[in-house]
Order: sequence, then C-alpha cells, then structure tokens
Amino acid sequence: VAKVLNLKTLPKRIEAYDNSHISGKNAIGAMIVSGKDGFEKKSYRKFNIKFQKEVTGDDYGMMREVLMRRFSRALKDDPEREGSNWPDLVLIDGGPGHLGVAEQVMTELGISGLKLLAIAKGPKRNAGREKFYAEDGVAFSLAPNSPVLYFFQRLRDEAHRFAIEGHRLKRSKAIRRSIIDEIQGIGPKRKRSLLNHFGSATNVAKAGLADLEMVKGINKTVAGRIYNHFNGG
Repeated sequence: VAKVLNLKTLPKRIEAYDNSHISGKNAIGAMIVSGKDGFEKKSYRKFNIKFQKEVTGDDYGMMREVLMRRFSRALKDDPEREGSNWPDLVLIDGGPGHLGVAEQVMTELGISGLKLLAIAKGPKRNAGREKFYAEDGVAFSLAPNSPVLYFFQRLRDEAHRFAIEGHRLKRSKAIRRSIIDEIQGIGPKRKRSLLNHFGSATNVAKAGLADLEMVKGINKTVAGRIYNHFNGG
C-alpha cells in the first residue's frame, strides 16, 4: 500500500467510509478501521445522517456530513494529532466527486497531510476493474491479481457491509414504530392497552371517542387526545 500510494511511512491505521440508504431514507454513514492486526471492530462507527429535506438522497452531502463530523471531533479531541486515532489513509467508496468532497472537508477544517483515496466500482460493477482516485485527480488501476487491490476491495466491502447493516437496523426500527407513538402522552403501557383492545394501530385510528374511553388505562382526557389526533380535532 505504501509503495502504490507513495506513502513515506507504513499506514498503521486505515479508515474506510461508505453510506447506505434507500432514496435518502434511513441513511447511515459507516466508518470501519483496519490496523496492523486486521479489522479493529471496536473502533467502527455508524453515523445517523441528519439531513435537511433539500439534500436528502445526495451521496456527496452524506459523505460530507460524515467526514465533517468524524474529523471535527478528531480535532476537538486531539488537535495536535499526536494520538493513535488519526488515520494514515482514508479510503472512500466512490469516485472523483466523493474524493472532492473529502478534500473540501479537510481544507475547511485545516487538516493537511492526510492521504485520501477513492475507490470506484469497475464497469458493470465488475470486481477487479476498480478505478482509484488520489489527490491529483488522475485515475489509476491495479492488476487484477494485485494483493493491494484485494486488500482495498476487502476494506471497501467491509465498509459496505457495515453500512448496510446499520441501514437495515435503522429501517427495521422505523417500521416497528407505530402511528400511535406520535400521540403525546401515550407511553408503552397505554400503547399496549390500545393495541390489545383494538387489534391494530389502524383500528385505533378509526375508533370512536366512546370506544377509546372503554380501553383500560385510557381516561376521557387521553381518549379525547387520541381521537383528536386522528380526526383533526
């Protein structure tokens, strides 16, 4: 790796980044870490993307947010960059646009001397035909049997796996979240009573005021709040 990228020293810590989402929803940014002994899973980190609507689904915007949060915190915790939590190489799943985002973030934060590398999928996503982009913006490839290529692929795939895992978990939690959770003053106990009584959140939404008042633990005030929530009262 040091030879391919013309690094002056051997990279002791490599961080790889990827994002996962579906049309911008339940977006997760992922950072994985590789050290001298392989993947350092205790150092992995997931980022819940905090996007505004106008940039939802923008991969560049997502990557910018993740890198800005990661390295702003790194500067705060270790401004002199003396600790071991600073990477020697940052690998980004993407092309020249993603690399440009990373360069912009480093410039804005005043971070210099950090090696950045983007790995873009090959034509028709063929493994072994990836293109790499470094700071000079010139693309280069590695031989299909190169151990360095295989190493970068492993890093990229691990970041991708970790990002997808985080996205699926976030999406699963969102799916489990009920429309009843949106009603003020309805905690787990009252939610359970409502679902046991009516059978589903949809039936709760269709229930009349008198029916809601019959539910165990639901007084007239709460019943009125539930009814008004679903009926625009």
